[in-house]
Amino acid sequence: MKLYDFERAPNARRVRMFAAEKGIDLDLVSVDLGVREQMGEAYKAVNPRQQVPALLLDDGTLITESVAICRYLDEIKPEPTLFGTGALGKAKVEMWHRRMELEGMQPTAEAVRNSIEFFANRALAGPLDFEQIPALAERGLKRIDLFHELLEEHLTDNRYVAGEDFSIADIAGLIAIDFGKLVKKRVGGETPHLKRWYDEVSVRPSALA
Repeated sequence: MKLYDFERAPNARRVRMFAAEKGIDLDLVSVDLGVREQMGEAYKAVNPRQQVPALLLDDGTLITESVAICRYLDEIKPEPTLFGTGALGKAKVEMWHRRMELEGMQPTAEAVRNSIEFFANRALAGPLDFEQIPALAERGLKRIDLFHELLEEHLTDNRYVAGEDFSIADIAGLIAIDFGKLVKKRVGGETPHLKRWYDEVSVRPSALA
């Protein structure tokens, strides 16, 4: 299996972390978003959506979207469990994973892609160009603060995001918070429960994948 990847892309990192937790080795193929290699004809022939990550299976099947790739990896290697166990456990992981997406990754992407010069005219990933909207960046920054507050409260009584077991929700939360460093949003002493969790998950070997 080949994973088309870019080291600094948050969604690609999500797949790398997930695979590392599973102990799955992937053949990484770097697509340099820094020089917009994803817009070139060579990568368009692989993935017309011109995004990473993309997982190319040995039979030529291409899977895009990071969560879909993680679902595939989970099916081929169910242990360790990262999507929850039992009806309630799976529902909790799904619920919190979704919240990490909507309340963490989404506003952070808004803040980053609508304020940093590198993303000028590239406010959305994909084949089409979109101009930056400064108001979205401002809203994104405020929502990042709310995201940190949400996790601070929730992690007061929970070791991990979806309960007592590490899951894909923790991977998504860590990636969202690290992505926020690009707009100077960091975890600090004002959110001690969030910092406790952040420090714990950041030292997992998969966090370096």
